[in-house]
Amino acid sequence: MTEATEQVTTRKSPLDETHERLGATMTEEDGWRAAASYGDAAAEYAVVRGGGAGLSDLSARGRLEVSGSEAVQFLNGLVTNDVKALEEGAWMRAAFPNVQGRLVALARVLRLGPDRFLFDTEATTRERVLKTLERFTLAGDFHVKDLTGETALVTVQGAQAAEVLRAALGPEAAATARGRVHAADPWEGLELYVIRATHTAEDGYDLMVGAEGAAGLWDALAAAGARPVGREALEVLRVEAGLPRYGQDMDETNVVLEALADDAVSFTKGCYVGQEIIARIHWRGHVAKRLTGVVFERDAEPTPESRLRDCAEGREAGRVTSVVYSPQLGRRVALALVKYDFLAPGTELKVFDGDAEVCAAHVAALPLVRGSWYTDEGEAGAGEAG
Repeated sequence: MTEATEQVTTRKSPLDETHERLGATMTEEDGWRAAASYGDAAAEYAVVRGGGAGLSDLSARGRLEVSGSEAVQFLNGLVTNDVKALEEGAWMRAAFPNVQGRLVALARVLRLGPDRFLFDTEATTRERVLKTLERFTLAGDFHVKDLTGETALVTVQGAQAAEVLRAALGPEAAATARGRVHAADPWEGLELYVIRATHTAEDGYDLMVGAEGAAGLWDALAAAGARPVGREALEVLRVEAGLPRYGQDMDETNVVLEALADDAVSFTKGCYVGQEIIARIHWRGHVAKRLTGVVFERDAEPTPESRLRDCAEGREAGRVTSVVYSPQLGRRVALALVKYDFLAPGTELKVFDGDAEVCAAHVAALPLVRGSWYTDEGEAGAGEAG
């Protein structure tokens, strides 16, 4: 299939028939058919935020396997984080920068074996990550395989996520630690990986399995108490959790450090693409702007691309990138790229649509909602999925 053909062909998840069976309202997102909701997006949101467990299909995300004795060497020259320091059975966040230090893609890097890695990236950046990696397959013992079409990825999110995993897959799977990857017992004869991670600021687990086993795994998790959650509810949960989306909250115009936390960047591992510029920004102390949270006054209805100005002098302060209504906070909230001078939580801003002032807002630290992930176990950024 050519790239041009792929761009106009809607792909289907291995769980597409399952979503249809459950009566989901289907939509198209990033070139994939996806379940928008299962009849009541508000109830789906509530089960995740309200102490239950939600079950979602993330199979549209790109999953790329990298292997070979020279994998670490090549990967360390391509991504911002230190692949060499990543332990087997662990994962970390990283970015692919270009030579100007700007953001090509965000990814999770999972180390499945001594010389075997899995890159998990958004559907919108799968192709560019694949092409970046494939450039090195003729340079040494470095192999790349696109697993997206032959695997499924589902996630269980919510305070009861561990109980669902325990009931469906056993105590060992449920005991997977934050930032870790567990090779569980085979599911229907297929490899099954459990990844402890959040996409919602609630406790969570991602599960990757061969496409043939996806429907059975979904049904087992549902039987254990997880309720299906569609894209509409997930979008609200994502923004509340402060997790950026490529092409919406950031893109190639953004320097890497504007869009993600420092824990996704190693400042000691040595050279990689764009490293000099990224390091220079880090050591000078701060970026010119950064992705942060914004909370609007009640009843306000701002839109993405609304402009932000400071209240005192009317100076340009930034722009809104994602907006949702937060049931938890009872008002609209957003992710926004805000200039450094206005990043302090509590900073009051005016919101403009063109030249018209539409409402007031204030800057808020991320995550905007602190769910069950934020417990006494810690708040390590490694727990937040990219």
